[in-house]
Amino acid sequence: MSDLEDDDVPQLSSHALAALQEFYAEQKQHTNPGGGEKYNVGRIEENWLSQFWYSQETALRLAEEAIAAAGEGGSVRALDATSLLIGVFSILRRCAVTLQESEMGASVVLAAVPAPRVACVSAPTVYQKLRELRGEDLAVYVFEYDRRFAVYGEEFVFYDYNNPLDLPEDIAAHSFHLVVADPPYLSEECLRKTSETIKYLTQGKILLCTGAVMEEEAAKLLGVRMCKFIPKHTRTLANEFRCYVNYDSGLDHDV
Repeated sequence: MSDLEDDDVPQLSSHALAALQEFYAEQKQHTNPGGGEKYNVGRIEENWLSQFWYSQETALRLAEEAIAAAGEGGSVRALDATSLLIGVFSILRRCAVTLQESEMGASVVLAAVPAPRVACVSAPTVYQKLRELRGEDLAVYVFEYDRRFAVYGEEFVFYDYNNPLDLPEDIAAHSFHLVVADPPYLSEECLRKTSETIKYLTQGKILLCTGAVMEEEAAKLLGVRMCKFIPKHTRTLANEFRCYVNYDSGLDHDV
């Protein structure tokens, strides 16, 4: 590239670059405030408020499935050079950003590829394993009644299945590539109300973990089918537990 062409490429000032570096540092602190150990499964102990924790093997398998199912999305926005810094801070979060020279040399293309978004509804151990496996390149939230999980900051959303759509305003409808849900009780009422939340959050894909006795009701409410994979917990449960999906899932393979 010639010197003339180099001069035509829009450059950020030193102050703007410093601001971007500070922004990235703050986001890294928010997404990983206590280091990897903070997300270890079992770090928050089971109690009467909580779901029974999945075994390490099951948590890993479900997290890997969630990563594969969520996939990747992306969008491209064209901004003129003067508006770049105005909009950049609102779209940088959890995005991979590249600057490209336009043919006219008068605009900047900001290629923003949003990270896959996963909602873990009453499934905190899947959330923890996802965070342990993937750091800043995955947007994952835990919707949970147990407020001890508020230690995870802005990724924690207080959730009571009795009020399935009582969610923060910034949680938009159909804003998650995948919803992983584990209703806290084996009852038609609990599954029905949790299903309202699932259908509000998901763009389509659902990974449901609940008892085998809920198979018919789950199919009716969410259009999911039972997988071959059988999840395990750290404690023995009285009821057989299964996974259900509404898409072509790895949980039906290599079991």
